[in-house]
Amino acid sequence: MPRPHRKSDPTRRSDPTRNLDPTRVGAATGADRTRRAFSQTFLHDRAAIDRVVRAVRPTPGELTIEVGAGTGQLTRVLARVDGRLLAYEVDPDLTARLARRCADLPNVTLAPGDFLAAGPPAEPFAVVGNIPYAATAPIVRWCLHASRLRAATLVTQLKYARKRTGDYGRWSLLTVRTWPEFDWRLAGQLPRTAFRPVPGVDAGILRLTRRPVPLVPPAATPAYQRLVELGFSGVGGSVAASLRRGFPVRRVDAALRATRIPVDALAGEIWPEQWLTLFRLITAR
Repeated sequence: MPRPHRKSDPTRRSDPTRNLDPTRVGAATGADRTRRAFSQTFLHDRAAIDRVVRAVRPTPGELTIEVGAGTGQLTRVLARVDGRLLAYEVDPDLTARLARRCADLPNVTLAPGDFLAAGPPAEPFAVVGNIPYAATAPIVRWCLHASRLRAATLVTQLKYARKRTGDYGRWSLLTVRTWPEFDWRLAGQLPRTAFRPVPGVDAGILRLTRRPVPLVPPAATPAYQRLVELGFSGVGGSVAASLRRGFPVRRVDAALRATRIPVDALAGEIWPEQWLTLFRLITAR
C-alpha cells in the first residue's frame, strides 16, 4: 500500500539548530565563528583553572609564557603565583578585552600576535596554556626545540595527552625520541563542560619537563634517535626485525633478551626506559 504523501515543513528545513548539541545551539554568532576559526575553547570553570595552575609548579622569579590567553581567566590566576607572565593572544578581537582585564596586574605583559612566530627567550622560562587543539603539534614542537625551556604545561585533547604519555599502554615515536631530554606526564584530566564553547571531547593536562641531566649524553643523542626511528619504522613487522636491518643480528637479539622484550614486540609496546637500555646494549663498544 503506498505511503501517504507528507507535506514538507519549511520551518523544519530552515532551522539551522535542528539536531545540534543543545550546549552549542547558541554558538552561531560572529564571535563564536571567530572562536572556531582560531580553534578556541575557553576555560570557565574555576576548579579546572586551579587544577591547571597547580600542575604548573612555577619557579619564583622565572618568566612564564602563556599561550592563548584568550579572555584572561587563566591569566589572572597565573599572575598570582608567577613572578613574570608574558601572555600571547593571536585573536585581535580579544586583545583589547584582555588588556582591560589585566590592567591591574603589573607583572603581566601582553603580547598580541602568534606565539609560534615568536623566538624563544634567551633566559630559562616555562610555557603554560589552554592551547588551540588544532595547533597542538606545532606548539609542542616549538617547546621541544626551545633550548632554555624548563617546563611546559599544556591543556590538550585528552586523547593526545594520553597517547604521548603512554596512558594507553603504548608509546609514541615523539615521546620515545625525546625521552632522554624530556619527561612526559599526564598531570590531570578536565571535563569538556569546563570549557566554552563546549568541545566534543574531554581535555588532558600534558606536562613536559626538561631533565636537569639528559639520560643520554648530548654527543650520543643523534645515534639514540636514529636507533629509535629505525625501531619505529615498522620494517619487518617487529622491533627486532627493524633493528636487525641496521645492527648485527646477534647483538640485537642479545639486547632484547637482556631487556626481556619479546622478539615479536611492536615499537609502541616498549617502554622508554627499555629503549634506553636497548640503545646502550646494542651500541656498546
